[in-house]
Amino acid sequence: MIAGRGQALPAWHQNKRESMPVFPIASRRLFAAVAVTLSLAGCASPFSSQLNGMAQRVELSGVPYFRGNANQSASMALAAILSQQGVRITPGLLDGPLHLPKEIDKLPEALPAVAREYGMMVYPLDRQLPALLAQVAAGNPVLLRYSEGTALWGEPRYALLVGYDRYKERVLLRSGNNRRLLMGFDSFNAAWQKEGAWAVLVQQPGQLPAQVDRQRWLKAANDLAQAGQEQAARQAVKAIGP
Repeated sequence: MIAGRGQALPAWHQNKRESMPVFPIASRRLFAAVAVTLSLAGCASPFSSQLNGMAQRVELSGVPYFRGNANQSASMALAAILSQQGVRITPGLLDGPLHLPKEIDKLPEALPAVAREYGMMVYPLDRQLPALLAQVAAGNPVLLRYSEGTALWGEPRYALLVGYDRYKERVLLRSGNNRRLLMGFDSFNAAWQKEGAWAVLVQQPGQLPAQVDRQRWLKAANDLAQAGQEQAARQAVKAIGP
């Protein structure tokens, strides 16, 4: 016979449900903490371990800024870093020496050449993000080129790296029409590498970079002498010593 609707179920049927394991509150909290830790570890930037010992956050707020996107912002970026080094200059005065816009494709060579005409050392940096951030941490803005745009379309943009935040994993740029452009470490590094990871310091001859490479500095001094700035080149050689 089929049981009626009101008929009670057998005891063995009532106890058939599987019981769910109950974890103590402390165990659940420990599990949650481990999960959060693993999540944060998975999201950490590959640069994090290379930045140990550096300042948590740096912003070189005194670096000048010239607004504009024309000619990949090359004149604006160079004028800003020359101004930071004490040169009285505006972007408009640099278009001619940089041969813009006619020779825009030659900017990676033209920018150092024009900087040397003002008696500046042009010191190339390693093609790694930590090398750039080490200079910013020491108070040195970095002149660089990166790709501005999307993965499908972009164009070169010259800018100054003037800050970073290790905790938030982002850099701060003076770039084009943005006085304070924030970019994540990974996004910036990809955009910078896309344009050949070109980055230099533009320094007074007596101002050594952080973690200076002696041979690289002496080569930069020789390039300065070849540009007709022999006195400035001698100052650079004296600065690094025998």
